[in-house]
Amino acid sequence: MRKSLIAALIIIGMVLSPVSAADWPLFHGDQQRTGFSEEPSDFSARTWYLSIGGIKSSPAIFNKVAYIGSVDGKVYAVNLETGSVVWSYRTGGAVVSSPAVVNGTLYVGSGDGYLYAIDTDTGDLEWKFKTGNRIESSPAVSGGTVYVGSDDCRLYAVDADDGSKKWEFYAGEAVKSSPLVVNGTVYFGSCNGNVYALSESDGKEKWSYTTGDQVISSPAFWNGTIYVGSDDGNMYALSESDGSAVWRYSLGDRVRSTPAIDTEENSLFAGCDDGNVTSLDTRTGTLKWSFKTGGAVRSAPALFENMVAVGSDDGTLHILNKYTGKEEWSYSPGYYLFNSPASSSPVVYGKTIYFATENGYIYALDSKKKEGPTSPFAYYVAAIIIAIIGAGAVIRRVARK
Repeated sequence: MRKSLIAALIIIGMVLSPVSAADWPLFHGDQQRTGFSEEPSDFSARTWYLSIGGIKSSPAIFNKVAYIGSVDGKVYAVNLETGSVVWSYRTGGAVVSSPAVVNGTLYVGSGDGYLYAIDTDTGDLEWKFKTGNRIESSPAVSGGTVYVGSDDCRLYAVDADDGSKKWEFYAGEAVKSSPLVVNGTVYFGSCNGNVYALSESDGKEKWSYTTGDQVISSPAFWNGTIYVGSDDGNMYALSESDGSAVWRYSLGDRVRSTPAIDTEENSLFAGCDDGNVTSLDTRTGTLKWSFKTGGAVRSAPALFENMVAVGSDDGTLHILNKYTGKEEWSYSPGYYLFNSPASSSPVVYGKTIYFATENGYIYALDSKKKEGPTSPFAYYVAAIIIAIIGAGAVIRRVARK
């Protein structure tokens, strides 16, 4: 009972402020999924890299530890300053769900269909809850309840203390979208093309809005409006109260990126499968700018200072000016020859940006110095260059003879 009360107080504090003090305890940063975090006062940036297996999950950060899932079936706790693994826990399937960390417990879904609750200090299992199919949705935690979608077409409300089911809602098709919980309502998308609003207490439907295709993007919230993308190519702004469309904007291709919200500048940032990162006015849906990357952008942007950090399937982390969309700098750990898609969403903690790619590497970048670690692929590139130079020398020698 005491644990539930403490967890509830933590969540209330998160909802009252769009900025979590410096931690990034769940997918896209805070309870409203705005994608923004302030700088901690006691953390210095260091660059490093770590290989843990394929990564599609996005990190959660709490108390200077990053928690992230891997397609190797494990959940990892990683020291933010050194990049060393603190502990790992093996589930029964690939972990593409992004963890949520509340009151010393990590909650995450797995491809084996279970929702796991793991002690963040020890990496020990507290409980697990079985759904009917794999879980790709990232959990949200509110008021002592964990909310998560499953590919079995349902959204579940599970007791955070003991893993017992409180209620479930049948959504018609798989729920890969990650739920958003604000003001007593749970919002999420379904592969049937609907965005749903349910009562947090009992799972009763309040309203639904039908888009033109499946909704895998996860909703974000600001100022009475739900923002979410659809595979029909549109970004939607829906009224919190009744689900009516405030505006919609066509981005031209599938939108699976979760939008980031700049609450001070009334700006929304989202990626698209056509490779663009786009900024829209949150009030009207008016285009502010668009930046073209070299691959689909399914990563959710992260905001820090006056910058937007976002990964692309071109294997590059792009750092853009949030006002103009101009690229300030970028980091391509595969040196273009060995680049791997970055569908995982970057996380910003102070002056450090944490960035992961599908080939299983996590990189810590210093945003102030605009630099990252020398990746292992630098040696491959060097070997190729040496081989080419050597081959050229042999060819010239043979030609002279």
